[in-house]
Amino acid sequence: MISKGQGFTIVDSLDTLLAMGLTDEFEEAKAWVRDELTFDQDGEVNLFETTIRVLGGLLSAYDQSGHDPVFLKKAVDLADRLMGAFKTSSGIPYASVHLGSGRGVPGHEGGISTTSEVSTLQLEFKYLSYLTGDDKYWRVAEDVVMKMKDLDSLDGLVPIYINPYTGQFHGEEIRLEYLTKQYLQTPKTEPVYKEMFDYAMTGVKKHLIGRTIPNNLLFAGEIFKYSPSTLSPKMDHLVCFLGGTMALSSTEGKLLNKTFPRSGFSQDFRIGEELTEACYEMYHQTETGLAPEIVYWVKDKGQITGKNEREHMPGSDSIINDRDGHNWLRPEILESLFYMWRFTGDEKYCEVSSGGYSSIHDIRRKDSIAFSDKMETFFLAESLKYLFLLFGSTDVFPLDKYAFNIEAHPFPIFVPPKDAMKRARDNRAREEEFERAALEAEARAAEMHPVCRDASRLQSWHRHGHHLRTTALFLACS
Repeated sequence: MISKGQGFTIVDSLDTLLAMGLTDEFEEAKAWVRDELTFDQDGEVNLFETTIRVLGGLLSAYDQSGHDPVFLKKAVDLADRLMGAFKTSSGIPYASVHLGSGRGVPGHEGGISTTSEVSTLQLEFKYLSYLTGDDKYWRVAEDVVMKMKDLDSLDGLVPIYINPYTGQFHGEEIRLEYLTKQYLQTPKTEPVYKEMFDYAMTGVKKHLIGRTIPNNLLFAGEIFKYSPSTLSPKMDHLVCFLGGTMALSSTEGKLLNKTFPRSGFSQDFRIGEELTEACYEMYHQTETGLAPEIVYWVKDKGQITGKNEREHMPGSDSIINDRDGHNWLRPEILESLFYMWRFTGDEKYCEVSSGGYSSIHDIRRKDSIAFSDKMETFFLAESLKYLFLLFGSTDVFPLDKYAFNIEAHPFPIFVPPKDAMKRARDNRAREEEFERAALEAEARAAEMHPVCRDASRLQSWHRHGHHLRTTALFLACS
């Protein structure tokens, strides 16, 4: 914690105020940022949360305010302090940073970092490099993704933790995090991000998708690395971003209702629609009309026994445990509804968005609601913004011209600087050279071992996306 605070709520809300035309409130917030906001403080902050909320909020406010220098100056000061988190032996950043000194601080869980967090910093750091002409922010953020790309995965799915000391994945739980926005931010000039996303989507469809009873809803569950054939029906509200992200990737920001008929929608788009429907049912099937933090979808009747029978509402598709019944005003369902409405023009996505919101302890009991004295900043930065956009014109933040970061801060799509383009080409050239060298080495090994000359044995070569992974003399032939 830091003594003076960072004004998370104020900074996170700047572009929402501008989008809604609340000029007086925006000017008041800007004055606070100019006169009161300081990052020269003795305290630790989470790298991910500070990047997406504060750095992202400042950068979006800079763009939306017509490039008011107040916001860029503060953004550069903050980013320079956050850079200390990337000073690790692997280049994978620490989970936190000491603001005053700019020193990286290892995570509290044995020093490891969260995979989703370190791979969700790129939009902000790349955009800052574009604005300042200093590629140091771009390099550290891009290097994280490139290092992760070269690690083993399960059909593009990666574990939830990564070690900043070794650069290796850690833990068993596997989840998907978004990549497609990076591909769209620099208008399709970095295809590696689309390739990584498409590969991960192969894993999602193969390992994470399930169906419920009795309403046959499609959901995205969880698996464990060492038992990938067993799908856990656990689904966090956080996963509800996925439907909209699949729609965004499928369309690349184009409005489908204006370009081709509904029959032309891709399989990924249709899966995204169904996932969004399941997330809506997380709300619709409770007494209060609000979703819990986590549900366990019912895949078969055998789940509804003992304690689960008490926590299952008859006729619903999910089980809500006592510890998971709270609602924190999360925005992920609104994000997906927003994308679906933009792409399809279907009014049903507006109709299901018109309910009220209140942070409460337990959404399962309408007759005994206990309100929480807490409002997260994402309610203003994301939830209200997506609701405002859902009922507004599609000309506001068109999706072929803006990329929203994970906190719903819109950044303009831009052509990356030439040196970044050169690095991307160099990265691709190195990968191709590696693949050629690997193929030649394995071919020579096969020639030396007669048992491997049989073409069928060569199937033990393992490809991960476009990156050929070699084993020591193909273990099968050694």
